[in-house]
Amino acid sequence: MRCNIAQMTSENIYLIGLMGAGKTTIGRQLAKALAVPFYDSDKAIEENTGVDIPTIFEFEGEQGFRDREQKMIEKLTQLQGIVLATGGGAILREENRKLLKENGYIVYLQCSVDRILERTRRDTQRPLLKADNPKENLQYLFEQRQALYLSCANFKIDTGVLKSKTVVSRILEDYRAVNQASQ
Repeated sequence: MRCNIAQMTSENIYLIGLMGAGKTTIGRQLAKALAVPFYDSDKAIEENTGVDIPTIFEFEGEQGFRDREQKMIEKLTQLQGIVLATGGGAILREENRKLLKENGYIVYLQCSVDRILERTRRDTQRPLLKADNPKENLQYLFEQRQALYLSCANFKIDTGVLKSKTVVSRILEDYRAVNQASQ
């Protein structure tokens, strides 16, 4: 579903959405289809710091992680011709939303809380799900972030009900239509 009609200023595609919505999986497939590099902002932070995200959360807290995330988003949005999977909370900072909007086509991968919970239940690398009630945590994150995701997305698609090939195909169809319209 088209969310915002925006002039394309870049060939970049940025994927936003909650953890477990499929940003990395879809991102890799999109990059392959477009024959462009794929980046995952969380993986880039881990490579840059030499430690995993849970360790950053443990020693620096969420604020410290968000500071690192913002620096990485600044760096990655300077690249051209890429597909970028952002962390689920990247849109929490206005500066990140601004950078993403100004430098690419943003796709919101929406997915139900139940489906995300199903996908992430065995994942020990998600600090925000380490809680007595992960479903309650996910529901809170969804409610907190939904309006922000929608406010910056050019396109929204439900990844909880569609196969990844279909998701990629629909994103490419809209991306190409928007790109063609802006030329």
